[in-house]
Amino acid sequence: MLAKRIIPCLDVRDGRVVKGVNFVNIRDAGDPVDNAVYYDEQGADELVFLDITASHEKRNIILHVVEKTADDVFMPLTVGGGVRTLDDIRDLLNAGCDKVSINTAAVKDPYFISRAAEKFGSQCIVLAIDAKRVTGSLIDATGEDWLVAEALKCVCLQLEKDAAFLGAPSARESGLWALSTHGGRKMKHIDAVKWARKAEELGAGEILLTSMDKDGTKDGYDLELTRAVSEAVSVPVIASGGVGTLDHLYEGIVQGKADAVLAASIFHYREHTVKEAKEFLRAKGIPVRL
Repeated sequence: MLAKRIIPCLDVRDGRVVKGVNFVNIRDAGDPVDNAVYYDEQGADELVFLDITASHEKRNIILHVVEKTADDVFMPLTVGGGVRTLDDIRDLLNAGCDKVSINTAAVKDPYFISRAAEKFGSQCIVLAIDAKRVTGSLIDATGEDWLVAEALKCVCLQLEKDAAFLGAPSARESGLWALSTHGGRKMKHIDAVKWARKAEELGAGEILLTSMDKDGTKDGYDLELTRAVSEAVSVPVIASGGVGTLDHLYEGIVQGKADAVLAASIFHYREHTVKEAKEFLRAKGIPVRL
């Protein structure tokens, strides 16, 4: 078994690290560069840096913050948020990041993934999937024209009109997940597992998978979602959303079959350190880099 990665995540808004619950109820968690340096010293395998309002506000990611972060840390850095063009990817790579995460732009134009992979290499293109459970059954796209998937419809067409419906208890019974874009502000009627598979075909080198239902709850990963995506693709899958204990990291790897586990709150608020997480996993037989 290859070594599993422990990845802290910096959600950044207005130049500050923030953390919310289910993508709302945001609170401050410090300076991004200070946090990055701390995680580098702790031995984090990688760092994910997401500008969570860039796509919604239709602006570019804060390059100067990325540059400063890249200057001060030595671990691999993945950056996302507001990436809309190949030039955006080039600028981020030139600013010092190692991989670029794309979400909204890829959902709007799936072939953006293939163009990015062809120009920069699959190894630096990460597809971010923000998934939320829905009721009903998705209608499959036909043929090879994945753009048709934008027109996929659920029996729950009120998804975008009725926010309360999204949290209905029955949504946990279906085993289906729809996509979210624009930092959790919009829903798309596209099957998240099928989308992950198609993204791999188009050239994505890694999947950053976040459960909107679990994000910030500290209840643990959506293991069913994580396992479904991990089994559907051959590229690495990073589990994200819901870590509250070190056991949750173990469950994401063993039950969710993730290649890497991402966490925010438990590290940001110093409930646990990255070193503690790695020692815990190693004691349970999970190979990690210490």
